[in-house]
Amino acid sequence: MDGKTPVLEVNGLCKDYPAFSLKNISFELEEGKITGFIGRNGAGKSTTLNSLLSFVHPDSGEIRFWGKNVSDAEIEIKQDIGFVSSGMSYYPNKKLKAVTKTTRSFYKRWDEQAYRNYMDEFGLDENKTFRQLSNGMQIKYALALALSHNAGLLILDEPTSGLDPVSREDLLDIFMSLCDRGITILFSTHITSDLDKCADNIIYIRDGRIVETASFGEFVDGYRLVEYVENELTPQQQALVVGRRRRRDKWTSLVRREDAVNFGGRAVEADIEAVMIHLESEGTR
Repeated sequence: MDGKTPVLEVNGLCKDYPAFSLKNISFELEEGKITGFIGRNGAGKSTTLNSLLSFVHPDSGEIRFWGKNVSDAEIEIKQDIGFVSSGMSYYPNKKLKAVTKTTRSFYKRWDEQAYRNYMDEFGLDENKTFRQLSNGMQIKYALALALSHNAGLLILDEPTSGLDPVSREDLLDIFMSLCDRGITILFSTHITSDLDKCADNIIYIRDGRIVETASFGEFVDGYRLVEYVENELTPQQQALVVGRRRRRDKWTSLVRREDAVNFGGRAVEADIEAVMIHLESEGTR
């Protein structure tokens, strides 16, 4: 991270529930980049985000934003963070201008001109109620609020869930333009195909543990896909498989890039969705 203080630094984060635990979660965020936070439902993404925002209190570990410990400077830090989730719900029958008025009062550095600019940019009418907005417009309104107090970090929890492809594409364009302005984004999603377009880095969580952190290119390029019919692979080749899935009358197996030479010309590049699906298959080693 070229000597700069990380936007967010998480070290040894743990949280125990009766049926689930976060185990020693550690990672950093690079300034001005989009980091995709991926994992299947129940892997621990939302619990991690809730811990970062103090919605739940970790059992142990350290969380620092811009070098400041969240336990020492939570109110100050939250002035610089925007949180957007597909599950967010404002007063559904209140006009947006009423919601904005309340929100404005919480932030010392509220920028009214920035708010007006984002409302225009996103095509939002503050005389409408939250209920009258489409899912995509609701997310854009939440973004407008998050950005109007000069947040340097956006934490996004499944922001594109339930949106149509065009609306998702529009939001991804917005996220990338925000990063061009120096804003950092932590983007938790199970729609991994969204990250093909916009992610710079990847954090992969499984069963409450971080199993890989890498640049997007390094993560995807670390694997190859092999297609074959049942029982076609030799025992030596089968031992190199890290996950497999069936597709009609054939199978696809994921192998590490360095092992691809053992499959001749049959090993091809994989996208991030294929990598995650195969890594989550039964028997993954």
